[in-house]
Amino acid sequence: MKKLLLVLGALFLILIVGVAGLLIYVSTALPSVGPAPDIQIEQTAERIERGRHLANNVMVCTHCHSPQEKTKFSHPLDRNMFAAGGTRFGPEEGFPGNYYAPNLTPANLSNWTDGEIYRAVTEGVSKDGRALFPIMPYPNYAQMSKEDVYSIIAYLRTLEPIENEVPASESFFPMNFIINTIPAETELSDEEPVTTDPVSWGKYLVTAASCMDCHTPMEQGAPIPGMNFAGGMEFPMEDGSIVRTANITPDIETGIGTWTEEQFVNRFKEYADSTFEYHEVASGEFNTAMPWTMYAQMSEEELKAIYAYLRTTEPVQHLVTRFTPVGD
Repeated sequence: MKKLLLVLGALFLILIVGVAGLLIYVSTALPSVGPAPDIQIEQTAERIERGRHLANNVMVCTHCHSPQEKTKFSHPLDRNMFAAGGTRFGPEEGFPGNYYAPNLTPANLSNWTDGEIYRAVTEGVSKDGRALFPIMPYPNYAQMSKEDVYSIIAYLRTLEPIENEVPASESFFPMNFIINTIPAETELSDEEPVTTDPVSWGKYLVTAASCMDCHTPMEQGAPIPGMNFAGGMEFPMEDGSIVRTANITPDIETGIGTWTEEQFVNRFKEYADSTFEYHEVASGEFNTAMPWTMYAQMSEEELKAIYAYLRTTEPVQHLVTRFTPVGD
């Protein structure tokens, strides 16, 4: 018995040492994606305009990276703090920590090199080498063209500098270790998206806009297999009510299978009018976090391409209860 206890004790000690060594490695040696690339991006008018469109109307970076008026329909951003960061994503929304969108204006990024911004956007590693939580979906951005990412960086350099001290993000255990394993070294394509092929272009836009991330239900932080684009992800509203994303698969009964291309485009374009007013939403009434007016500025050709791609996805029969008022 004494020998058995000694053996078990030795095995336990080995296990503890092994786990401790693994945690030390994960927390000190990772993420390992290499140094930021040595690039200097020329700020041409064409690049800046392309970056403006991508950041505001496709990827809607500036929506997440601006304070939002969450008591109003579609959560409009505070134009006085445009892209100045501070939006918090926390455990009440299902996140394994407290994550704050950083300030994207030159007040914060002026001491970042173009390469450091590029690495953060495409590989998920901050200027100081920290791993970023993929609420900023950098695995999706790693599938974009190199030129499009360059354009976004060129545009960010033109923003009005706004001083805004944003709290540091924090991950809870065990995500504080897991997060270091997520960033991956990647090589973006030099090829531009093929806009003459609607399905291919639509897939590119859907990936850049991260539509699947919000329109796929999650379980324990991971997408549920076989439920891509089937909707149902929950977004808690300010009053405690719950809104859920729509099923955008081509399922005829529960998705957009009966929608025409015109209906799909018009669903976005109804918010394109510059005179659209964000109204206050009373407690218990339907609201949404979908930044409709920003997506509405995509061109009709882009929206048609997105529709064309979504029509090729697997139909999933999944009836979504879009809204549950507080107390129900």
